[in-house]
Amino acid sequence: MEIIGRASEKDILNQLLASKQAELLAIYGRRRVGKTFLIRTFFEENLTFELTGILDGSFKEQLENFAITLTNFSKSPIPIGVPNNWIQAFQLLKLYLESINSNEKQVIFIDEFPWLDSRKSGFLSAFDHFWNSWASRRDNIIVVICGSAASWMIQNIIGNRGGLHNRITQRIRLQPFSLKETELYLKSQSVNLDKYQILQIFMVMGGIPHYLRDIRKEQSFDQNIDRMCFSKDGILRNEFQNLYPALFDKPERHIAVIKSLANKNEGLTRTEIIESCNLSSGGSATKLLDELLESGFITNYIPYERNSKDVIYKLTDEYSLFYLKFVEQSKNYGDGTWLQKSTTASWKSWSGFAFENICQKHIRSIKKALGIGAIYTEHSAWRYVSKSEDKGCQIDLLIDRADKCINICEIKFSNKEYLITKKYAEELSYKRQAFLQKTNTNKTLFLTMITTYGIVDNDYATNLIQSSLKMDMLFDE
Repeated sequence: MEIIGRASEKDILNQLLASKQAELLAIYGRRRVGKTFLIRTFFEENLTFELTGILDGSFKEQLENFAITLTNFSKSPIPIGVPNNWIQAFQLLKLYLESINSNEKQVIFIDEFPWLDSRKSGFLSAFDHFWNSWASRRDNIIVVICGSAASWMIQNIIGNRGGLHNRITQRIRLQPFSLKETELYLKSQSVNLDKYQILQIFMVMGGIPHYLRDIRKEQSFDQNIDRMCFSKDGILRNEFQNLYPALFDKPERHIAVIKSLANKNEGLTRTEIIESCNLSSGGSATKLLDELLESGFITNYIPYERNSKDVIYKLTDEYSLFYLKFVEQSKNYGDGTWLQKSTTASWKSWSGFAFENICQKHIRSIKKALGIGAIYTEHSAWRYVSKSEDKGCQIDLLIDRADKCINICEIKFSNKEYLITKKYAEELSYKRQAFLQKTNTNKTLFLTMITTYGIVDNDYATNLIQSSLKMDMLFDE
């Protein structure tokens, strides 16, 4: 099968194949993002052994699974006996690999690695020994360890202070598809929707290959969402209940943070999250937020001209946002449910916020379209809360450039060209002036509109807007 996109990841994997020494690759990322597919497909001709951990499997069950897997790969006519412990298991794996008389690269793929490390199993220390005493000395060995529990992978593998300390030679944090990769993937499945419908699909489920695979080519965006989210057996109707427990121990606190952030489009500070979710203010809260960050569910940013103490956390996982807004509390299911919801004011408001999140994830494409791809920039948002008679305001996206310019970006989702009315023009002028006065910046300010279909050409647009970008440019990278 063809690997869609993943250019930087394929570069890393090609480097491993060309390497003259043993390589240990750690690959991690959220559930359903395509980690296993990438490794299996890319290393198809070199895959010598593959073991997948069993979720909540006992010590005995994991070892039995290892013995069955090794029997299948070695094509032994006699079933290999179940080892008593992981030291013995890795010794059996070593003997099997040594029996293969080949100078070709041998790829050992251990999937769902965290699930194998059950309490008191000794798995991690046995793997340490296997790598350090044998595999690391074989110049034709590539060991790939993979897990959805990103926080576990970071703490126990990449940040390991024991035998694996600094032993990882490469790592890949596999992200969801970009809009361009999503479009390419859907085309590979003979789904020929236009960019506007693909954008809406992305707003609901992000670039998660497993979800996108369920898009039917004969259905519109609305029909697909109706079926996938609101039908009895839709794959996204109950995915939320499985998503977080599959990644985290005691996921109730993670879900509480996700739900709290879902209610605040502008995001929350660490202190606000701790207060709203009744978390302790110590390291456990930091660990929880780091786990959600590493798994790609939330993002953080430092507001313009603030410091790290003022960091804002936002929920940016598209599916979680959509589920909590429209699916969780839905009283209606079945045909036509989404068609009805998609005409409400709630959808209009939410779609604007979802489009804003997508733009922030595609900053490289925006910079390229603005012709500033080679200029160093920092991007953030800016919010002014008035303490006097003047009104506050918020800027969706600021692109602060090293050439002493700032793009003040307004992001609007619409099913047609966006009309800048007199009232909105006054609002834009006020935002620009408020930013200029409150920040005392001496940089040149460019008002930039980012919309789905562009803006209507009128006097307000001509006099106020320096740059206008359409959704098409988000599909460039």
